Amino acid sequence: MITTGDLKKGLTIEVEGQPCQILDWQHIKMGRGGAIVRLKTRNLRTGAITDRSYDAGERFKRLYLDRSNVIYQYNDGQFYHFMDNSTYEDIALTEEQLGDAKNYLIDNMELDIVRYNDEPISVELPEKVVLKVTYTEPGFKGDTATGGSKPATTETGFVVQVPLFVNIGDSIRVNTSTGQYVERV
Repeated sequence: MITTGDLKKGLTIEVEGQPCQILDWQHIKMGRGGAIVRLKTRNLRTGAITDRSYDAGERFKRLYLDRSNVIYQYNDGQFYHFMDNSTYEDIALTEEQLGDAKNYLIDNMELDIVRYNDEPISVELPEKVVLKVTYTEPGFKGDTATGGSKPATTETGFVVQVPLFVNIGDSIRVNTSTGQYVERV
């Protein structure tokens, strides 16, 4: 059991019997009242994001999740299919379980699958991924003086703001935690 003083971003705890990952937290000290902790959590089973307040000193059960290496195979419209590298079993996850991770999945991509009590609940992406630009408006000479950006659609359908010099067919590196352009590859 951990208290509200031990909470931090990325930690996995049990809230009302459900495994939840802490996305953000704030410690708030009221004027005359006691302190409270405001938590923003994501339910790892359903993908639902909730904001709740707890009294300072409240205890939570910390969860330890298992991870195994998998390869993303395909999306059949309803499920995203992965193959476990060690057992070769097919693992299917829904769009809700993946959350924003679905924006970065490309065929044959290696990543980790997260399990809670032997139930696959989500995936853990690498920090940065390389995606190919499939559509973007052309940049014009002289536009770089403002340091502007433009939207670019990647091979997964995800739209990223990129510098004006990026063209169709270029490969770009994207940060998976922020969804922002890092560099042209």
